[in-house]
Amino acid sequence: MEKYKVGIIGATGMVGQRFVTLMENHPWFQLTAVAASPRSSGKRYEDAVANRWAMDTPIPVEFKDLVLLSAQDDVDKITSMVDFVFSAVDMKKDEIKALEEDYARHECPVVSNNSAHRWTPDVPMVIPEVNPEHIEVIKTQRQRLGTKHGFIAVKSNCSIQSYVPALSPLRQFGIEKVLVCTYQAISGAGRTFATWPEMVDNLIPYIGGEEEKSEQEPLKVWGHIENGVIVNAEGTSITAQCLRVPVSNGHTAAAFVTFKHTPTMKQMKEAWARFKGRAQELNLPTAPKQFLHYFEEPDRPQAKLDRDLEKGMAVSIGRLRPDAQYDYKFVSLSHNTLRGAAGGGVELAELLCAEGYIEHK
Repeated sequence: MEKYKVGIIGATGMVGQRFVTLMENHPWFQLTAVAASPRSSGKRYEDAVANRWAMDTPIPVEFKDLVLLSAQDDVDKITSMVDFVFSAVDMKKDEIKALEEDYARHECPVVSNNSAHRWTPDVPMVIPEVNPEHIEVIKTQRQRLGTKHGFIAVKSNCSIQSYVPALSPLRQFGIEKVLVCTYQAISGAGRTFATWPEMVDNLIPYIGGEEEKSEQEPLKVWGHIENGVIVNAEGTSITAQCLRVPVSNGHTAAAFVTFKHTPTMKQMKEAWARFKGRAQELNLPTAPKQFLHYFEEPDRPQAKLDRDLEKGMAVSIGRLRPDAQYDYKFVSLSHNTLRGAAGGGVELAELLCAEGYIEHK
């Protein structure tokens, strides 16, 4: 098949670097443009990131010589070179919103890792296995933007990827209340232990804005389209506590759940084992074959052992047991820079291509 030409804006940051690694040997996508801040413009990609490359694997050889463009100043040039862009820019929220809309109005689809447009009512916030039908709202968004091809689609916050996939197949039993505590890796802040030595042997019980996102974003993901906008799901209340922990990669969640129609533990495990989404039906290149994995061992999942399951795109669950105040509690884990960030963005782009929303120019 003819590959889609891809650009990455914000290519030098940690999420941007992850996007770059995921483009290496991708069967559908060919990276043809990289962009960052104006101060990096004109530099070879390798030269721009050499001293701050944060990935475990080296910079892909085929992308070392790509010359960085300015994400803000070279919109015309970038959009002429690509079929769509991934957005991982690090700017103020209002600036990101304006920039992503600029790309969309240049008839360039934008698949964003940023939070800026997550609450724009006609912008879908998609976990491909959970709410793929939300991409249908793009038709309304295009009318607002005045575009034929351009649009913005976003992926959700990395923290909710650790527990929303586990909760989603249980919604058939009527989820009423959720208490969740997330234990989030330092890469979620774009840092490593080398750049954040204060995190060694430490725990910080605060991540700005994270608890609000963790409580509200699942309701949009579980919502429905009505009159051209996405309306939040009702009937479920979520309270969250988010902590930064000394782990390189992998967000872990401890979830406590009360149901309207309480299932048995067997029914919950069966629901997890059976759960498949549109991503699996379409056999998307990045989609895990088995999305949710349950571990019977009492000490699993563990970030170090399980975050890379199915190339970091699966979600691991364990320690399901009855709770004294809620019906049940369990622990779940996802790789925050793969499933939770760039990998989730790549899978979303694959979904949009497979469903005809992104086309070759």
